[in-house]
Amino acid sequence: MVLQRSYWPADGSRNVQDISIGEALAQAANAVPDRLALVEVVPSSMKSPVKAAQTGREWTFHQLHSDARCCASWLSARFSKGDRVCIWAPNVPEWIVLQYGAALSGLVLVTANPALKPSELRYVIEQSRSRAIFHLEQFRGVDTGSVARQMEEVGIQRYSFDGWLEEVRGTTEAVLPDVDPGLPAQIQYTSGTTGQPKGALLRHRALVTNASYVAVRAGLDGSVLVSPMPLFHTAGSVMSVLGSVTTRSTLILPLLFEPSLVLDAIATWRAQVVFGVPTMLLAMIEQLKSAPRDLTSLRAALSGGAPVPPELHKRVRQALKTPLMTVYGQTELSPIVSQTTFDDPEDKRVHTVGRPLWNVEVRIADSATFEALPLESEGEIQVRGYQTMIEYFDKPEETRETITKDGWLRTGDLGKMDACGYLQITGRLKDMIIRGGENIYPVEIEACLIRHPDVADVAVFGVPDATWGEVVAAAVRITSDSKTTAEELVNHCRKAMAPHKAPTLWFGSTEFPLTASGKVQKFKLREALANGALHPLP
Repeated sequence: MVLQRSYWPADGSRNVQDISIGEALAQAANAVPDRLALVEVVPSSMKSPVKAAQTGREWTFHQLHSDARCCASWLSARFSKGDRVCIWAPNVPEWIVLQYGAALSGLVLVTANPALKPSELRYVIEQSRSRAIFHLEQFRGVDTGSVARQMEEVGIQRYSFDGWLEEVRGTTEAVLPDVDPGLPAQIQYTSGTTGQPKGALLRHRALVTNASYVAVRAGLDGSVLVSPMPLFHTAGSVMSVLGSVTTRSTLILPLLFEPSLVLDAIATWRAQVVFGVPTMLLAMIEQLKSAPRDLTSLRAALSGGAPVPPELHKRVRQALKTPLMTVYGQTELSPIVSQTTFDDPEDKRVHTVGRPLWNVEVRIADSATFEALPLESEGEIQVRGYQTMIEYFDKPEETRETITKDGWLRTGDLGKMDACGYLQITGRLKDMIIRGGENIYPVEIEACLIRHPDVADVAVFGVPDATWGEVVAAAVRITSDSKTTAEELVNHCRKAMAPHKAPTLWFGSTEFPLTASGKVQKFKLREALANGALHPLP
């Protein structure tokens, strides 16, 4: 197909999977009941953070489906269909059991980053109107149980994962409700220009279908997948969990990302596919230099979430001996829009994010008129299809700003499209930083810093980085009589926000370049940095 303008019509050659998440698991359990579905991987220096009889637990598809049904019955005795429950935990198997159990019982799973501070977690729980929180008691030296108990102040139920699975397995199975594939399954939080997180409400049908499309294009088919992607993110709970179940593949689930842990898992389980953001892949490549492994089973590595530089393709091919595929999307799109393939020409595989997946329209549009632009013109990437979120939960104004009346979702990303439909990401309309696959929103950090008594003004922006894709930089105007240091400001940020949001580059500034309306022109700050005109803050 040769395009005449920057518009990709939906390719309907593959069906939308009109099933719920629970049905997807049931189908897999019926088709391959004895095939290994899930394997827990924990560093040898650690025990499982969940009090369990053993570490390194395994589930067949039949066992996983059985646990999920028991979980659904347990949940149905405590909650009503349509209720929302929040999960605040790292990559433990209980996370996945709850994900499937919630789906089977018609609950909406609210996913929360385990790095959130108490105030951030409270916002997610209150904004989503969650009725319960599921959590660990301890993780990596942090008393997460104590934080979770603080959430009881807002009137929600609290359930620790310690002993939870054993209790669930003792539940008598109940009659479960019918769950329409068009109903909401998850709320995944992402932030916007206001700095307040927004919860993208996502459908069963969209999540199952999108995960299956990505998995098929990645070559998963009864394969073994190692994915350290966090489950609170769509890359984990959708691409990894649902991608493996829809292709009857085995998911190897590392508790956390450690390069050696992931590499050992690939070698031990003879994995064919590995998922990871660029930062993860770079760390794995570096670790291989000192401790080589037999990774000859690998057929593909898949990455995205942050800019994937051409150099990374080269290094993955050299170190992992496998091609690198790139995905592009966002949470609001359940989440993937486009993906490269094994068959793409080398220059397209390295320098683009591939062509759109099935059953989705994509256009490069003028952000004011919404008209599709000529080929190779830069404009806003806009998407329409089965995968578009239902809404930003309880945020009608933000939803209207993001989804047009005729159903196009404005991504806020800038890009180009060629005559064959390959997409290239060129920038962002949204003022967002992507550090190691995590979306970071400057206005949230600015709001935190401006609360410091010695900060008179501040502007936060992203700076390209070879390891993280981007890092967070802050230009601050300090009050005239202050001797505040960068270290003090870092500590100030980390007391209020997750650690990865704290700026790593700090610059002093006496004034900021402003527009006529008083907005900081951050591109001029980046230019000043490139020209050496910004001076480091002591």
